[in-house]
Amino acid sequence: MASGSGDEEGNTEGGSWRLIGPVEGLSKKRCRLMYCSLGFNSDVCLFYVKGEFFAMDARCAHSGGPLCEGDIEEADGVLQVFCPWHDYDFNLRTGKSGTSLQQQVYEVKLEDGNVYVKHANRLSLEPFPADQKLKNSALCEARLFLILVPQTQAI
Repeated sequence: MASGSGDEEGNTEGGSWRLIGPVEGLSKKRCRLMYCSLGFNSDVCLFYVKGEFFAMDARCAHSGGPLCEGDIEEADGVLQVFCPWHDYDFNLRTGKSGTSLQQQVYEVKLEDGNVYVKHANRLSLEPFPADQKLKNSALCEARLFLILVPQTQAI
């Protein structure tokens, strides 16, 4: 079964289904880091807990702690990951915390024995080459620049 669908606060509007790999291999570890083509701050954790997959941003919304290294516990039927740095908790399904923090979650689906995550950018279990990250980062900065610079200004 797949889960972690973005809803209300943790919405995953847009994006495409990204093939992550076979269920058989991915279900052998409780958490795997999925590298994002945009770089370190955009990486995603793929959790496998109690027969379900969940996906959320890999860096804690509080201080950027590595959630893949956090403890996973169930309390009152709610599966949560605890940040190893400051013990903030996040619901694996919704991304909600016991505090006012919200972690971005992503939809996960299983199809033909494979795991897919809905995400706006490419995801990989292996790091992307540095030059690919630089190209993606430069493209994002260029788009942002074009949005912020008034059209009446000459460039």
